[in-house]
Amino acid sequence: MSDSGGWGRTAADFAHVPQLPAAAYEGVRTRRIMAIVIDLIFITLIFLGVFAILFVLGVITFGLTWFLIPPLYPVVAFLYNGMTISGWRMATPGMRFMDLEMRMTDGSPVPFINAAAHALLFYVSWVFLTPLVLLVSLFTRGKRCLHDILSGVVVTRRAG
Repeated sequence: MSDSGGWGRTAADFAHVPQLPAAAYEGVRTRRIMAIVIDLIFITLIFLGVFAILFVLGVITFGLTWFLIPPLYPVVAFLYNGMTISGWRMATPGMRFMDLEMRMTDGSPVPFINAAAHALLFYVSWVFLTPLVLLVSLFTRGKRCLHDILSGVVVTRRAG
């Protein structure tokens, strides 16, 4: 790849999939769907906790903090994915439970900005392109979805 920051990369750089054994991609699509369900439960629980705090603060501040509530769920999801995927475990709790991890296509850990962009692209594509999000993975090497390709990441089974 031309540089690690993402600028100056070509389309071929993002389409690259590391040559890994077939077992690394075995069952990834199904596991990812289950991981998303688990992660949405965690995100919802975090959202409800923060919502409760903002609601109480809204009573104290005469409703001023209630303006933070509408964008709260997307912000929680964005930070949840960005922080967990870019962390040392390279996976969200749902992904870890389903024995998955996410890496850049060159095998390096995913930086926060790529992990957060991946989440943003996933949620936007899910709203506007359902079920095309999953159909793309039927035709790509490494069972990559469109938001994986655009983010320059690959999801595999956890090694070891």
